[in-house]
Amino acid sequence: MKSNKFLIGILMCLTAVVSWGGMFPLMGSALKIMDPFYFTLFRYVSASIVLVLLLLLIEGLRGFSTDGNLLKIWFLGTMGFAGFSFFVFLGQRLAGSSGAVIAAVIMAVQPLLGVIVNFITTRAVPKLLTILFMLTGLTGVVMVISKGDVSTFVEKDANISAYLFILLGALCFVIYTIGGSSFSKWSPLRYSTLTSLYGTISIIIIVSIGTLLGWLKTPSVSAVKDVSGALFYTAFIAGVLAFFVWNIGNRLITPVNGILFMNMVPVTTFIISVIQGYHLSTFELAGALITVGSLIGNNLYTRKINKKEAVHFTESTAK
Repeated sequence: MKSNKFLIGILMCLTAVVSWGGMFPLMGSALKIMDPFYFTLFRYVSASIVLVLLLLLIEGLRGFSTDGNLLKIWFLGTMGFAGFSFFVFLGQRLAGSSGAVIAAVIMAVQPLLGVIVNFITTRAVPKLLTILFMLTGLTGVVMVISKGDVSTFVEKDANISAYLFILLGALCFVIYTIGGSSFSKWSPLRYSTLTSLYGTISIIIIVSIGTLLGWLKTPSVSAVKDVSGALFYTAFIAGVLAFFVWNIGNRLITPVNGILFMNMVPVTTFIISVIQGYHLSTFELAGALITVGSLIGNNLYTRKINKKEAVHFTESTAK
């Protein structure tokens, strides 16, 4: 019975990360039609409606209470939904044809970004080996971006801003994820729905201001129809569905095991991109493997350290 639950957990996590990996190649064509700001607006308004209805049916009106944490929930929602989508999709659009691959690889280093955020917020100094894994992971990302030509970063038409936007978006999602630990007594549905709801309000405000100032242009009906497939996928498959199976999977196999599946995001993106005709160079592939290897290595090392500390704590308590 226990092995069956573990297998189900693996399938759940795998389903989620494959869904996320498929999102970036799909966005490549959608971002040529609609800007990332209005796309994010339509995406999360749709997803939030579904989440609100689910929370209302399952937990009732009581589930919508923030328990005095309105500002914190609003901030985390703005980070996880507005910040993440705005920055990542804007960066992917600016990066051009390589945007999907670059975005997927940068998104894969979220566990390492989490180490930095954890250090800033808790002053927990990372282990030396973890720092080394962070450096090798970053090296892999640089290899994917540069494709072996370091001059890419100093050329006049270099898309440095694109890479920084994607990295900033990944950081926003890390902050959102870590912030969720403060609401461990809430159900995953409640945390997701309330942060999505208030994050969407921030999205509406930002897009409205941008439109009124003339920075953004309201998309036409035909444009919305042209990206309807991408909107449906990102809102309901890579959004609502992926979230639920990811959280169920992590409860069955624990987050320590679940985080390993994040390595499948760039793998899925690479496979789909190649099928769509993207030419993947040997240098890009090597860089991706180095990044994925660094993530796996750091995860295994962290698990080993945590296991030793748990054993030491048990022995100390016994004495």
